[in-house]
Amino acid sequence: MAQPEAPRLELSIVIPTLDSADCLARTMASIEPAHGEVIVVDGGSRDETAALAGSLGAKVMTATTGRGAQLAIGADAARGDWLLFLHGDTRLSQGWWDAAKRFMDKHDESRAAYFRYALDDAAPAARRLEAVVAWRCRLLGLPYGDQGLLISRAFYNALGGFRPLPLMEDVEFVRRLGAKHLTLLDAHAITSAARYRRDGYLRRSLRNVTCLMLYFLGLPPRSLVRLYG
Repeated sequence: MAQPEAPRLELSIVIPTLDSADCLARTMASIEPAHGEVIVVDGGSRDETAALAGSLGAKVMTATTGRGAQLAIGADAARGDWLLFLHGDTRLSQGWWDAAKRFMDKHDESRAAYFRYALDDAAPAARRLEAVVAWRCRLLGLPYGDQGLLISRAFYNALGGFRPLPLMEDVEFVRRLGAKHLTLLDAHAITSAARYRRDGYLRRSLRNVTCLMLYFLGLPPRSLVRLYG
């Protein structure tokens, strides 16, 4: 006798990780209100990320290092009618689920949504960077992966999904999606500022902008990995 198909879920959350053990528990705790499936796709962590993800109830998969491939593998395995892509060092603010639920209930399958960018740092430089990111999203329609991305499976599939890129996979996908199909949700994606504290806000920001410009000029993402660090 054929086994009945597993019921579909409203939402699947896909989290690519790499050495994310220090922050993954906070990320997982923040998404608990969704009560959906969580798929962690690990890119070869040398710490306890994969074991921790499993202990927290996530379905754990492995992939070659590179967020593009990790996101694509997670999406292929997901059962939800909607997909939420979220970085392993990003947690969502209280109220995110209500904002996401309103969006999913209200909009058809031709739109996607992202969260307001925030950093877990009280430094004035963090507030300035948040303002720059808000400007970039408002004027250019270019949110990055650390702001999360909520999209229906049908729309994701119609766009062809994430490309297996080691870098700029979020920029490449959002450019295909188009600014007119994006909605800003009234909640925050709070990302670790560890890299900015380590490298310095100005230095790290200039490095990111340089990588983006070189990508727009046609340099392959694989060539940008070392510069990005």
